[in-house]
Amino acid sequence: MRAFLFVVLASFLSTCTTAPSLLDQIVARGELRFVTRNSPTTFFLGPQKPQGIEYDLARGFAERLGVDLIIDTADQPGQVLPTLFDGRAHVAAAGLTIDANSIDAVQFGPDYQSSAQQVIYRRGARRPKSIEDLQGGRLSVTANPEHVRSLELARLEHPDLTWSEDSVASVEELVKKVSNGEIDYTVVDSNLFAILRQYHPEAREAFQLSETKPIAWAIPDNAPKLREAVAAYFAEIKATGELNALVDKYYFAARNFDYVGSRAFVRHMQSRLPQYQRQFQVAAEQSGFDWRLLAAIAYQESHWRHDAVSPTGVRGIMMLTEDAASTVKIADREDPHQSIVGGARYLARMVEKIPERIPEKDRLWMALAAYNIGFGHLEDARIITQMNGGDADSWDAVREHLPLLTDENWHSRVRRGYARGDVPVLYVDNVKRYYQLLQWAVDDAPPADTPNILPIDRGQRTAQVVTEITAAEKKTL
Repeated sequence: MRAFLFVVLASFLSTCTTAPSLLDQIVARGELRFVTRNSPTTFFLGPQKPQGIEYDLARGFAERLGVDLIIDTADQPGQVLPTLFDGRAHVAAAGLTIDANSIDAVQFGPDYQSSAQQVIYRRGARRPKSIEDLQGGRLSVTANPEHVRSLELARLEHPDLTWSEDSVASVEELVKKVSNGEIDYTVVDSNLFAILRQYHPEAREAFQLSETKPIAWAIPDNAPKLREAVAAYFAEIKATGELNALVDKYYFAARNFDYVGSRAFVRHMQSRLPQYQRQFQVAAEQSGFDWRLLAAIAYQESHWRHDAVSPTGVRGIMMLTEDAASTVKIADREDPHQSIVGGARYLARMVEKIPERIPEKDRLWMALAAYNIGFGHLEDARIITQMNGGDADSWDAVREHLPLLTDENWHSRVRRGYARGDVPVLYVDNVKRYYQLLQWAVDDAPPADTPNILPIDRGQRTAQVVTEITAAEKKTL
């Protein structure tokens, strides 16, 4: 943090003898403008506030500068850098990759992710293994200059390669068309496809169209002090682990893709969730939890079946035990409304038991583990974490030590003894994954006759909302 502040202070001192730099102007005006794209890998309107890794990074940078953040969204990838060139934005943060063809008028900050262009095809169809196999197929791409340039280079060696360029469709729309068999192929950046394939499991990677390239923010080339401040910011969040935490926040669901599980989840979002969405929302209003979190717990517990029963006697959509139902004053565990309200109350009780000094997200994941294994066993795992020199207030550290509850060398040293500590680890991981997917896929509006649940083009819808906020009202987020 000291290094970051030193960069900003040095910039101010230098203005005594020179014209104000772009960084000085940003600080003096109290306004930092970012241009980005509306997508799950950059920026989107979440259930309660804006979300996306680019948004969180931009917000963190603005907070360190002590200025307001203004977000503008480009309708197409090719419009991002022009917004930077004409002065409407100070920084472009839209998953931009650095390559040999980078425009001279910009410089890039430190890289923080990487991506490669991938050709996508439909599962069950013949898998293309090279550019030559795409010839004669229906290939459609968005108006992304990098994707088009890669195809143009490929056509130099394969003159029969043809494609259509869709200037209106989003990437998700084209992936959906591939998944539905409406087109044969499209091109998607690998980091975005890692998320989109969760919603469109029939779409698969065929081969890489480009080499893997680093992702970074773009800054005008006449703003070296701004670039220094950006570099200091990324050095700080890399050193503190904040950057890794953000990547985990948005890409957790993309790990270990499960075709069967993802296909079932999407199918159940369409067929089962609409029956219970309003009941999750009512329970959320009473408990203060995001209703999507409650829905994610219910999916992990019962796959949204109100009549689910386990061999051990837990039952209902939230799979409450008799003791748990009695504790939260629920009479009928198989009544979906009672079960959902009861599950929310029980989770709230677990959260209340976790020390308030623990960060909010860590408290939530620990409470979920306690929801699954019991608060006492969670406390034993925290004690074991301390025994091993770990941070008992960190979910990541406790997560590593929970499986030791199956080891006699460890569970014999704590109060409650043996427990299947690996189960709550998987439980929390699954809930986190379902919660991430629901945050992007499902609207807040109560379901109508035609519920607004996948498949939808949420990216296009939210882009219009964001454009209205930032361009028409110039509202500070």
